[in-house]
Amino acid sequence: MLRKLDQTPFSHNMQDTPFPDSPVLPQMMDGSKTIRFRCHRGIACWNACCSNIDISLTPYDILRLARRLDLTTTGFLERYTVPYEMEKDGIAGVKLRPVEDGTACRFMEAEGCGVYSDRPTACRYYPVALLSMRRQDETTDRDAYAMVRELHCLGHHEPRELTIEAYREEQGLPQYDELARGWRQLILKKKSSGPTIGKPSKRSLQLFFMACYDLDRFRVFVASEGFAELFDLPADEMKAILTDDAALMLFGFRFLRQTLFGEATIPLHAEAAAKRIEQRQETLRRLERDAAERLARDEEGDAEGI
Repeated sequence: MLRKLDQTPFSHNMQDTPFPDSPVLPQMMDGSKTIRFRCHRGIACWNACCSNIDISLTPYDILRLARRLDLTTTGFLERYTVPYEMEKDGIAGVKLRPVEDGTACRFMEAEGCGVYSDRPTACRYYPVALLSMRRQDETTDRDAYAMVRELHCLGHHEPRELTIEAYREEQGLPQYDELARGWRQLILKKKSSGPTIGKPSKRSLQLFFMACYDLDRFRVFVASEGFAELFDLPADEMKAILTDDAALMLFGFRFLRQTLFGEATIPLHAEAAAKRIEQRQETLRRLERDAAERLARDEEGDAEGI
């Protein structure tokens, strides 16, 4: 069965892969590496990649496709995607939904991709896999690349050579990668933090999904009275956020770094901040009271059983 690689936005060390049959070659490369590849309509394997898809979408992919189809992000997510867990009980990713009762991409046409100028990041990268990684002693992520070689793909035999960086430029990837970098950093930060931040609450997971993927719903949230009462954003910055999709998406990543990881870069109104601190303290006091009451009941039960 033909299969499109699911190019996830992060990876661990690929040198010692436990999957010997994986189409991803376990050799990491930088952008100066020369590759041999060309895909064109006259090639015998034309559309094979799109016949069996497993494509993860970045927030910018969702935004581009939703606007291409004249849909809200909410409508696009409902009609064209399926959510999945990136890790057990963790934050969600979004995959492109294939055709009904099949595996082909819904945008595949006989002449090729029906949304080619707005195609997802994974499609643009193929047959290169982007690997975003962060070492424990580093604060920023680094990019590396690996090659994807699937038996059906004949593009590797075409007489054209170019560097990975040149291929990225050709495929319009610098813009896509730059606008998805904040999202990838969030995922890497969550993975590297692990148990130190605990299991995300249902509220946190909902905020992550909305701020990353459902941009139009996030815009309503940012424009709400409750948001304005809590956050003290300058009027010109708020206007830019609410009227520019890319600015709103990047602000969403910043908002999540603050709400999920405590990286305070969005100022709060002084009264709202004080009230929030008091609410947190009251919650801690209530939890302590509840714990003390449970302990007292348990001790009383033990005494009665003697």
